[in-house]
Amino acid sequence: MITEKESPPTKIAERDVLATRGLRLPQITLRSLRSCGIYCQPSISLEHQHLADRYVLRGVESGGAVSDLGSYCSFVGAEGQALCWLQRVDSIAVNGVHAIVIEPKMVRLQMLRVRHTYDLLITQHFLEQTPAPRRPALRSSILFYGRRGTLEMDLCRKDSGYIGTVLPVFFSRCGEPVEVPPMLGESVLKITAAVSCVGCRHSHLLQPGTSKIADTVAPEIAEVS
Repeated sequence: MITEKESPPTKIAERDVLATRGLRLPQITLRSLRSCGIYCQPSISLEHQHLADRYVLRGVESGGAVSDLGSYCSFVGAEGQALCWLQRVDSIAVNGVHAIVIEPKMVRLQMLRVRHTYDLLITQHFLEQTPAPRRPALRSSILFYGRRGTLEMDLCRKDSGYIGTVLPVFFSRCGEPVEVPPMLGESVLKITAAVSCVGCRHSHLLQPGTSKIADTVAPEIAEVS
């Protein structure tokens, strides 16, 4: 199991909100994302599969970039392994929803890029069983939280040849380098590429294939909302 890495100190309540809802972005950043047409949905929902009579987690890979701004969210397995999407989502619009994933547990990666500055939040999510007939509880925790990371390369233009091979450098408040969890290194490379993918139309982390947990997904669960 991936263990939590040291990250900048925050209040307990704030960390709980981050773990559950994702990066808390200021209004000016949210307005800029909207005006650029970048749609990133970090929320994770608890869904019930009626045919299999079980609960699962549902996530949405989404986001993209323009030259000076990028935001992206996707998911990998609990050990950092790639996950297969339940369905790919094609749209006329760019920088939006790319794929849906259904799993009993997952790791969420969410990144924001403002020119050469990056925020990265990695969180772990799983279901905790409760006494029947109550629905299970969604448990979330932070594995890594890096703020104001730096990558002095223009991956959108002149340095595009390095996409998928470089990632930002993050530091603690006292100036010491903070490394991402080793098992998630490849995933962080991919999401770094995603926040520099101008006019993104494809999935960067979720892969084609058959998700075992989704074999008995009821039609209403698989429906994109």
